[in-house]
Amino acid sequence: MIHGKFGDRDELFFEIELIVDNGLELPVDAMLDTGFSGWLAMNKQDIEGVNWTYLDEQMMGTAQGDFVFEIYVGKVRIDGEEFDIAVHVGEGIPEVLIGRQWLKNRRLVVDMQSGVLTLGES
Repeated sequence: MIHGKFGDRDELFFEIELIVDNGLELPVDAMLDTGFSGWLAMNKQDIEGVNWTYLDEQMMGTAQGDFVFEIYVGKVRIDGEEFDIAVHVGEGIPEVLIGRQWLKNRRLVVDMQSGVLTLGES
């Protein structure tokens, strides 16, 4: 189980590690976005340093309209476990985002009143 933290505007942040192609792990605070149906999304400028494999493009609807995202195969570590996942890459993504796919195999507990935020095994 990983413990998250609340942002200044009550965002939900969890620390994950991006694993680059040479095995180096880059810790980042990723914001949980329940409006995003994928695993991970990040800004195009952030993908350059990780050297992940490009797969394809995909059109997706967002709150700002339809956009084309580049899809990469990425590797992340969450709660000590490594995952090979699809990564949506586009312009103007202000935070590294984790999406609803994580909620299919992880249990999210949010209790703002008590300051509890966890993402763990079901």
